Amino acid sequence: MPLKRSDEEKIKGTNVSVSDFWRWAYSDLLSNRNRGILAEFLVGNALGLTDEARIEWDKADFEYHGKLIEVKSGAYIQAWKQRQLSNIVFNIPKAKSWDYKTGEMSQDSKRNSDCYVFCVYQDQDKTNYDVLDVSRWEFYVLSTDFLNHHFFEHKSISLSTIQKSCEATTYAHLKHKIDNVLNDGSC
Repeated sequence: MPLKRSDEEKIKGTNVSVSDFWRWAYSDLLSNRNRGILAEFLVGNALGLTDEARIEWDKADFEYHGKLIEVKSGAYIQAWKQRQLSNIVFNIPKAKSWDYKTGEMSQDSKRNSDCYVFCVYQDQDKTNYDVLDVSRWEFYVLSTDFLNHHFFEHKSISLSTIQKSCEATTYAHLKHKIDNVLNDGSC
């Protein structure tokens, strides 16, 4: 299990701390990678799963009551210059999975989670954005069974297709929505 670092921990042999590194490396929360990790954190926090450090490259983003959850992030605006707003599309391919606990790769390709949480940052104006304001996010939760039934061969799914399949939820209701989808498959 990765060690969860303290923000005041010093980088040995320097005059800087871990928080100095974090500010330098991860301040651009609009960038795809950092926004994706922030989305994972928001979902994990809503479920009470952020006490341990994040595990990168595991078979799913979270294990929650014995169920696996995959988190995807999208946004209309990006960290780079844009001529137009982004069309939001999420990758949902079947793939072999790496198991962090066993150190082994699965033999078969499949969607490895029990549900997907699609996190959409809603701002469309780069002059006044704030990715740290959860009221500016929408969350869509779909069971993997639903995706396999309706989009079995698809490697990606657009936000507009997701919106036809389920309603958005807010951060305040995210845990309840995930519980519902995991327990009975309802959207």
